Amino acid sequence: MKIGMCMFLWTTSVTKKHEKLLVDIKQTGFDGVEIPIFEGNPDDYRRLGALLDRIGLERTAVSAMGDPSMNLVSPDAATRKRGVEYMKWAIDCAEALGARTLSGPLHSTLGQFSGNGPTAAELKRSISSQRAIGDHAGKHGMTIGLEALNRFECYLVNTMADLAAHIDAIGHANIKAMYDTFHCNIEEADPIAAYTRYRDRIVHIHISENDRGVPGRGNIPWAETFKAIRKSGYDDWLTIEAFGRSLKDLAAATKVWRDFSETPEEVYRDGFKHIKNGWKKAA
Repeated sequence: MKIGMCMFLWTTSVTKKHEKLLVDIKQTGFDGVEIPIFEGNPDDYRRLGALLDRIGLERTAVSAMGDPSMNLVSPDAATRKRGVEYMKWAIDCAEALGARTLSGPLHSTLGQFSGNGPTAAELKRSISSQRAIGDHAGKHGMTIGLEALNRFECYLVNTMADLAAHIDAIGHANIKAMYDTFHCNIEEADPIAAYTRYRDRIVHIHISENDRGVPGRGNIPWAETFKAIRKSGYDDWLTIEAFGRSLKDLAAATKVWRDFSETPEEVYRDGFKHIKNGWKKAA
């Protein structure tokens, strides 16, 4: 098992100016960090990868699509094509970074709603888009971890059952699922069963408290969660995802209107101890 820290708490663009923070994350005990990919080019991420190598941090990648002009389920072919091209660019950047997984709600436009649930036509268009993305990911040794989001952030896939069924329909070896404790706490009647039932599709896990603050301070059933994950044989990333108000656009997208901790250091230092202790107790 590896413990990671998503950099969303501070930025959507990690650069050398974050070196001191990255060093402290490493010294706290983290195995790696999750790097947002929203801007730049592969050379930028190659340089960042070299910095992470020097510090001794492994890495995963995360992104999202908030631009309706790149909607992967749009009835307009040109719009879908722009979405696929965005994903190809993100995959190229993630490869240059040295990541092997790129996760997030990479199936539809974040925060865009039709006023209805997903239609058969939208799901069919999504299958086509994801297969094209999966082909590119396969050529670059990348696995995409699609994320089910709660109903207030997207409508295409809200539950792990929805996500698993869609991944099965896509049927591509490089398109898999991620599990996020925050979203499952909202949408799942039984978050633990939602993990165990679809474990074979899951390639990445976000450890996120019910208020998106410090892991371990809320009402997520952590003991049961860690026990289920460990019992399942999962031996990959447990990555803390938390949010604050420092980034206005990201705070608006994630509906964060208040601080959930006194300092960011509490999130990653206390969160790291929470995962280590929870994993040990789950043995």
